[in-house]
Amino acid sequence: MATLSATARETATSGVLGNPLVRKLGVLLVLAVVVVPFAASRWGSGAWPGALTVDVSGPLGTVSDWIVDNRDSHPLFLYFLGHVSNAVVIAVRAVYLALLAVGWAGVTAVAALTAWRVAGIRLALGTAAAFLACGLLGMWVPTMQTLALMVVAVAASVAAGALLGLAAGLSDRMHRALRPVLDTMQVLPAFAYLLPVVLVFGIGVPAAVLATVVYAAPPMARLTALGLRGADKEVLEAVESLGTTARQRLLTARIPLARKELLLGLNQTIMMALSMAVIASVIGAGGLGDRVYQALASVDVGAALAAGVPIVLLAVVLDRVTGAAGARLGDAPAPHARLLGACALAAAAVVAVAGRLAGRLEWPESWVVGIAEPVNRAVDWMTAHLYSGVPVVGGTADWAGRFTTWVLDPLRDGLQWLPWWAVLLIVAALAWLIGTWRTALTAVLAMAAIGVLGVWGPSLNTLSQVLAAVAVTLVIGFAAGIAAARSDRVERLLRPVLDVFQTMPQFVYLIPVVALFGVGRAPAVAAAVVYALPAVVRITAQGLRQVDPAALESARSLGATGAQQLRQVQLPLARPALLLAVNQGVVLVLAVVIIGGLVGGGALGYDVVFGLAQGDLATGLVAGAAIVCLGLMLDRVTQPTGRRATKGA
Repeated sequence: MATLSATARETATSGVLGNPLVRKLGVLLVLAVVVVPFAASRWGSGAWPGALTVDVSGPLGTVSDWIVDNRDSHPLFLYFLGHVSNAVVIAVRAVYLALLAVGWAGVTAVAALTAWRVAGIRLALGTAAAFLACGLLGMWVPTMQTLALMVVAVAASVAAGALLGLAAGLSDRMHRALRPVLDTMQVLPAFAYLLPVVLVFGIGVPAAVLATVVYAAPPMARLTALGLRGADKEVLEAVESLGTTARQRLLTARIPLARKELLLGLNQTIMMALSMAVIASVIGAGGLGDRVYQALASVDVGAALAAGVPIVLLAVVLDRVTGAAGARLGDAPAPHARLLGACALAAAAVVAVAGRLAGRLEWPESWVVGIAEPVNRAVDWMTAHLYSGVPVVGGTADWAGRFTTWVLDPLRDGLQWLPWWAVLLIVAALAWLIGTWRTALTAVLAMAAIGVLGVWGPSLNTLSQVLAAVAVTLVIGFAAGIAAARSDRVERLLRPVLDVFQTMPQFVYLIPVVALFGVGRAPAVAAAVVYALPAVVRITAQGLRQVDPAALESARSLGATGAQQLRQVQLPLARPALLLAVNQGVVLVLAVVIIGGLVGGGALGYDVVFGLAQGDLATGLVAGAAIVCLGLMLDRVTQPTGRRATKGA
């Protein structure tokens, strides 16, 4: 018995030591014992040392001045970038004038009939109501400006993304080369895309369109490559056996088999382009985003809501129409489909011509319903009655103040109190525990680059907001996801809410939080939480619902309660999905925390906005580079876990 017990102990010990996580913890413990005393004696404590900081404002200012001075004379601008800029301006203006020439009735008819042709009468009526609502709110012209920008940006994004996806789908080498680029682009907040294009193209429509293209093209490239690489091998072999060329196989087999992925890529590109086109109002894009930006700058919630509602309606309509087209792809065409389509087009043309002959191209001013003043009165009432002094629960401003005092301030002060080398060691340890040494090296280099750029303090301020928002998002998101997974009724109730929230552009989330909480860091965190929640809830619910029913049945047969089944079966088996939810929550939270600089979030977001507004591109570019590094570090600290867990599953 003694021998057996010793053998069992040895087996258990070897099993524990054989665990990679335990081995890594042991190595980290040894390194901590050696490195921490040395670092403490060598560098002490405090923020990033000035000796390790590189002042890049001078070189960036020189580059910026050179670009501004040579924009009208250098051959690069005259014969290439200038033509690109002019082509963008001409294309956007042509689409905008075409929309105005068709008139409000014609645009509404074309949109409604397109929705009817794609998805049926209910969506057609919803589309018509959405466009009419834009006019009733007095936002018809800004809506057409945003739509014109969207049309050009989406066309360019789809073309660029499809070409990149085609190359990655047909070439393993190109796929390996593009994957890290697309991974990095996917985690960068939208604000980071504005600064480089502003530096080259200046403030205006060309910079807005090109920033939108860079932001929206990666989903199209990813899904195009996925569809082409995932084509049925047997079908491809059958086509190849007929003696077809590579070009014929691409056109007759690969692309048709990848139609669903291509249409999903179009849907994602449209939604990201709309989100970016709204954010690009900061650099002179005009349209609905500019109205929201100007209203938020003056804390005019009513005007912001009047412009924000059309943005939401436009997003929902575009998402539903493209989503319905993807769902019906491959279905048998309805009888006389071509005839019905021709009749719909003719009807839209008749409506447009009738509106033009009647002189009703512009939305009548007498039909505008002003909501800004009533909304502002409601906000004033909220300020007087709900911001503070509410018995028992307190007011919304009190909540924001307490959250700032009890959570954001201690978290920010704690991060800034930590020695810089301790922050790097913590980042390295977390990244290595869940990934590889390459992951840890990438995360540490990204974090060190922030210090070298001289924005260590603001970056830790932004990081504190991200961590607080992620914690709140995960608590609420996991709870809602578990409830949706365990109850069909809860899932049905949450689905329409999540659908609408998931289609709303980032910018729009700032409007209600400013109305409820005023301005500051807490409202920025609240907007980030609301923006990231839908993805966390959906991924959590889906992961729990996909747990093997046999495992649950086995647990029930052993007498496990519902809570025990959740803790001991569902959550462990859904670990890959939960880790993916964490990663997506971090990435989405960072995107909105940065935009929160517009409503008093401060830190890196404020530096970007200040640089754009004041023309101080050096400040803006440094903050943008720090945002990129922070996003890369956060992604590497969370994403490898999901990959490894998925492989292990």
